[in-house]
Amino acid sequence: MENCINCEENTRKYKCSKCSAPYCSVACYKAHKDSPQCLANDLVKEKEKSAFHEEPTLHVPFTTDDTVPMEKLQQLENCPNLRNLLHNPHLRSLLQQIDVAINAQTAMMAAMQEPLFLEFANACLQVVEPMSDAERAEFELCS
Repeated sequence: MENCINCEENTRKYKCSKCSAPYCSVACYKAHKDSPQCLANDLVKEKEKSAFHEEPTLHVPFTTDDTVPMEKLQQLENCPNLRNLLHNPHLRSLLQQIDVAINAQTAMMAAMQEPLFLEFANACLQVVEPMSDAERAEFELCS
């Protein structure tokens, strides 16, 4: 086991909540938490977190007929049906595979064979491009 980061004598019992450094007692934690070593580790972790969430844009997006407005995309975040679907690890795995696929079109065609992915795609479309009453009636007739 690791020794305490502060006294270096006792075996660790706890981990610092900021930097995960091992410590053995409250006294050692208090001495460690304000040390430059703890603050430096905390800054490194913050940079890692922010780097993970931010993806650089290689080009300025241009609009087409199929471009979804940002307001509509933000509505996806608040859709309870989508939130429930995204709890499914199989769906998350499918989305990750599509995201890293060399041939996105082939990956999408394969995903479209999965009923779970179709349910996800339909839930997205219901938020981004809801059906009109006429479209809904026609859909109900077909199904």
